Amino acid sequence: MELTRRKAIGISAGFLALLGAGAAQAAPIKLRIHTLVKSPHPYNDMAAAFKAQVEAESNGELVVEIFDSGQLGQDPAVIGEMGFGTIDLMISTTSNAVQQVPEYAVLNLPYMFNSLDEVIPRIGPGTAVEAHFQEVYVNRGIGMRLLALGASGTRNISTQNIAVTSPEDLRGLRMRTTQAPIDAETWASYGMLPVSVAWGEVYAALQTGVANALESSLSGYAGSKLYEVAPNLALTEHLLQINHISISDITWNRLSEDMRALVQKAAIAANQLGVDKAREYDTSLVESLANDYGVAVTRPDKAPFIAVAEPLQAKLAADMNLSAEYTLLTN
Repeated sequence: MELTRRKAIGISAGFLALLGAGAAQAAPIKLRIHTLVKSPHPYNDMAAAFKAQVEAESNGELVVEIFDSGQLGQDPAVIGEMGFGTIDLMISTTSNAVQQVPEYAVLNLPYMFNSLDEVIPRIGPGTAVEAHFQEVYVNRGIGMRLLALGASGTRNISTQNIAVTSPEDLRGLRMRTTQAPIDAETWASYGMLPVSVAWGEVYAALQTGVANALESSLSGYAGSKLYEVAPNLALTEHLLQINHISISDITWNRLSEDMRALVQKAAIAANQLGVDKAREYDTSLVESLANDYGVAVTRPDKAPFIAVAEPLQAKLAADMNLSAEYTLLTN
């Protein structure tokens, strides 16, 4: 009887151990990732690629949940939530983070980059620019860690009622801008009237006449159907949309070293994908917008636009106390 009893206890203990192991295996760490945009957009492609790589390389120990289209809120609020660890990661444009990271405004200076090809070599992994902004995150105590910087397409001007072919066509238009002061100063220099509007409210602002012009990525323009309220598209390519992938410090600190390494690796890969998808979208979207949605596309000579912008770059950087960042970016 005693032998039978001991066997039963042993079997029960083994069964409970198996249950405990199964429970441990069934409880992966969940990572919630935010994007502000609707598909098709490089940010959402990046999020999907990040999810696939992280889940595969962690053998299911990490599970990524994607919340696109601003489901978790607008970027400034999301950055605040990340400080509390209630949102884990975000992929978005640096211009929407200037409230918490004013130094990002230097990336909004017009015509700082000539093409997508030069973005990763200038601001990508291992560069002085990336290291600088990683340090800025720490010094400002925003509760996030910068994983990667990249680019997700050119930004161009769209208007309601006028086809833009030269800087003179911009005068007097009410231009939607982000909350970055440099945006407002830049467009005011072209004779426009800046109006600060959150991205999620741009469609309504154009529909109601609060603004009658905007500048955006082609993906953002198409994904949010802004061609319905601003059907004139001028390919000014005045900015490359620089994006960041950032992670909550709280989330980062609860990951093992191995998990941190694979998250970092996946972020770098996602940012390179973002550049590749940007090229693809910028080419295909212009054709689709013109042929399928009746958008009137103009291709202005960029030289007159650059002539207005070049004297502004160093001045605006100095006015915003960003001369150090401007020097770092241009050297």
